[in-house]
Amino acid sequence: MIEGVWLWITFGLIAAATILPRGSFILLGEGTRLPPALQRALRYAPAAALSALIVPDLLLDAGAFDPLNPKLVAGLVVIVAAARSRNPWLPFIAGMGVLLLLRKGLGW
Repeated sequence: MIEGVWLWITFGLIAAATILPRGSFILLGEGTRLPPALQRALRYAPAAALSALIVPDLLLDAGAFDPLNPKLVAGLVVIVAAARSRNPWLPFIAGMGVLLLLRKGLGW
């Protein structure tokens, strides 16, 4: 019985941690502003979230760290292609081409 209570307490805390930050902006209205330092820091939130999703997949191969896996090499090619070209398709094509070449062509 006590395990069920802790489960509901956990659900309540998770719900509060989700609803309170979002609802605070609605309840406080436009009269409150975030500090400028926090506004500058929040500009990097999308890039940080995207990096947190992509970097582990590039560094891990079959659940283990492998510094020479094909995904990491293809990711580095994508970064170089994106930095040198303004063409939105070039990084995609170059990265997929390198990934396919390394997986199929070289037997990696």
